[in-house]
Amino acid sequence: MEWAGSGPELLFTIDRESGDGLRAQLERQLRDAICGGRLAGGERLPSSRELARALGLSRGLVQDCYAQLQAEGYLTSRPGSATRVAAVARRAAPPPPSPRTPPRPAIADFRHGVPDLRLAPREDWAWAVREVCRTAPNTAFDYGDPIGERQLREVLAAYLRRVRAVAASAEQVVVCTGMAQALGLVLRVLAADGGTLAFEDPGAVRSTTSQAAAAGLAVVPVPVDEDGLDVEALDRSGARAVLVTPAHQWPTGVVLAGHRRQELLAWARRRDGLVIEDDYDAEFRYDRDPVGSLQGLDPGHVVSLGTVSKSLAPALRLGWLVAPERLVPALARDKLVTDRGSPGLDQLALALLIESGRYDRHLRRARAEYAARRRTLVDALAVHAPGLRVTGLAAGFHAVLHLPPGADEQRVIDRARQRGVGLYGLAGLHATPGPWPPRLILGFGDTPDHAIGPGIAAVADLLRG
Repeated sequence: MEWAGSGPELLFTIDRESGDGLRAQLERQLRDAICGGRLAGGERLPSSRELARALGLSRGLVQDCYAQLQAEGYLTSRPGSATRVAAVARRAAPPPPSPRTPPRPAIADFRHGVPDLRLAPREDWAWAVREVCRTAPNTAFDYGDPIGERQLREVLAAYLRRVRAVAASAEQVVVCTGMAQALGLVLRVLAADGGTLAFEDPGAVRSTTSQAAAAGLAVVPVPVDEDGLDVEALDRSGARAVLVTPAHQWPTGVVLAGHRRQELLAWARRRDGLVIEDDYDAEFRYDRDPVGSLQGLDPGHVVSLGTVSKSLAPALRLGWLVAPERLVPALARDKLVTDRGSPGLDQLALALLIESGRYDRHLRRARAEYAARRRTLVDALAVHAPGLRVTGLAAGFHAVLHLPPGADEQRVIDRARQRGVGLYGLAGLHATPGPWPPRLILGFGDTPDHAIGPGIAAVADLLRG
């Protein structure tokens, strides 16, 4: 840690009308701040000169105060170093509450929906931020356009046209704080006209229903089969908007078949409805041809949502939506009210990362890493759970393992946890009651390659039933 030359500030007040002496007041406030936890053990204090100037006291008085509290064990000081709060000065506090989430399993954790955070391109991101801070005009540090920095919107429109066959201009792009905000903005605009939102079953049931409820929309689940969303069931539902993951359906991993894509867009035109396309896992595909965005086939009836949460890191909180032009004014107003716009410098850094080619380079590296883990998982299942069907592997970083008929999905999960392996079921992602065939979602995005084989071996007998 390289400290700034000036010391930290402290909020203390001196009452010169009080009957208490000035030094007594300062000592008492320092003791109270330390014992009450306002000043933690090891924390720096201002120099006696700085604190005296801030409070209008003599430096000698502050030095005497520091010396007294040091003698009492509240402070420590060494020549040439700042005065600090003693590590044991704070009164005993109750033990912190136990963590809300259990510790990660010891052998392997096949959790899904999270990329390998170790692959985050820290050096490239730091370079982009430094370049932006060095070269950006002063206006870049002001409040920006609530729908996003023009530079990023132009870069994203060009990038999405190139890699996802999206038909969009910068005027149709709204930069958001991740996928959740993008979906929330769209749902609130839809709610202004009322109606019902349809969503895939199985799918992201909890997050979708909670966001729809917050927006004031009713919801209806629509089943998914081996060809993707059942458009005939969607038509019977009476909904005028539907949320889909056509490139790699969450969680089954199926791709929306060509004839279903055409049926879905025909439904949208017939109903004057809206398809909300979550471009889930589109960046990571392995042994299949690329699947273009639905938005490129009908820009007037599709909103496409994207994010860098899986391609870069969730902590960046950057995403976007590409909307029909008629919806952009309402989306812009809601974005303005919601947060006045996403962080501008981060937007410019992302634009530079894409323009420089570093984003594509990172994706190639990440795709190769995930492909290697995918092979390791397939090989481990072939050895330890032969005969069990594995699906959803064409893209993304999770697979669906079909357990033997009659297997108790939750029992397998619970017993695996006892052995130090984290497994996760698919039953809880259904909106409609079962019974459903027992299936597991095996995520390998945040599971190290060296842990995949031992993890599967440790639960082999449970998987086979």
